[in-house]
Amino acid sequence: MAVDGLDDAAIARILTRTRRIALVGASANRDRPANHVQAWLQERGYEVTPVNPGLAGQTLLGRRVVASLAEAAPLEMVDVFRNPRQVPPIVDEAIRLGARVVWMQLGVIHEEAAAKARVAGITVVMDRCPVIETRRLGLPRVA
Repeated sequence: MAVDGLDDAAIARILTRTRRIALVGASANRDRPANHVQAWLQERGYEVTPVNPGLAGQTLLGRRVVASLAEAAPLEMVDVFRNPRQVPPIVDEAIRLGARVVWMQLGVIHEEAAAKARVAGITVVMDRCPVIETRRLGLPRVA
């Protein structure tokens, strides 16, 4: 079983019902996974808002970069490309903003923050990539 305890059906529901994603840790560097994932999600029909205070105001893959999650609201999912130590305040903000899902990318695991999010009613995905999961599950493009 995955570290987050979610089965394939739960992951498929998240990826087929989500439309608005805030991508925390967005990168202008084309060699970075965050850049590839943002491009792929947008190509699949998701509305992605890149979040990176260092790039705020710039355009990244055709989307205006914002400095904070609050500027990305309303949002459904927060996709986290940050060091696990930086996850707790991101989760706190996701709770405050009413996110439905916090998705922590490959290598990003923070059990305490995940528990707090779950208590607030947020589904937590950890140590996974939406690109890999969509391909693995053979999910269609979102409408």
